[in-house]
Amino acid sequence: MLNHSKTRLILNIHYFGDELVGSIGRGLCVLVGISSDDNANDVDWMARKLLNIRLFEDPANGKRWSQSVLDQRLELLCVSQFTLYHRMKGNRPDFSRAMQGPDAQALYGTLLARLGSLYEADKIKDGRFGAMMQVHIQNDGPVTLEIESPAQSQAELDKLKRATEHKAKSKKEVEGQ
Repeated sequence: MLNHSKTRLILNIHYFGDELVGSIGRGLCVLVGISSDDNANDVDWMARKLLNIRLFEDPANGKRWSQSVLDQRLELLCVSQFTLYHRMKGNRPDFSRAMQGPDAQALYGTLLARLGSLYEADKIKDGRFGAMMQVHIQNDGPVTLEIESPAQSQAELDKLKRATEHKAKSKKEVEGQ
């Protein structure tokens, strides 16, 4: 996942003409790549990290790298970007490490929802999943970071699997009533 600290961002979707789909003031442009190994634990970790990472200058004392999106009440614009999970096979990119369509879209939606629940939903913007986009970014700096969620232990993965199975079972029981 890449982050850009910036002053203004405008997102246009060429596929739908020159329609303005998303725009934010000062904040972060987050290019979201979802790997085939990502899950709900990664989404939760990433949402907290994006909101709390200290990338911004404190306006009171000018100290750099001391304030977060939360501290300054900034906006986030998330753009799905499966091409971040590529590897080169000769002269062609291979995207097999990226999570595929519907699963990636669901996890991307979960990230947006999690960001909105931890912060202010109206400050979280996004483009259109899977659409061809033209992104205009005006950077402060610029600052670009790649942030990966930490590897999970087998115990964490087993706990997530049990929770997911329990949730599915409860949903079936409710639907069966």
